[in-house]
Amino acid sequence: MSLEQQLIERLQTLAPSHLEVINESAGHGGYFPGKESHFKVIVVSDEFNGLRLVQRHQKVYALASDLMNPGQIHALAIHAYLPSEWQGQAPASPECAHAPKS
Repeated sequence: MSLEQQLIERLQTLAPSHLEVINESAGHGGYFPGKESHFKVIVVSDEFNGLRLVQRHQKVYALASDLMNPGQIHALAIHAYLPSEWQGQAPASPECAHAPKS
């Protein structure tokens, strides 16, 4: 099973009303087809009720902790919202300084 699918399965335990897991590996140095190292997660869940932003991130990291090992997920951008905060889109990811040049 791909890292992306494993991450999706773990995040499903948050009972999200919206979930996106975006593989952004192609925008980073050392990319090759099929590489899974950099992900952006957008998760909207009532499970974040009463939690500060850092606590929301900790909750997501706890679910992904065993996937954050060398040779697996190198970077995880987290955008965690309550349903009342979700405006339909998350901020764009910054360009990587080591991104492949086209």
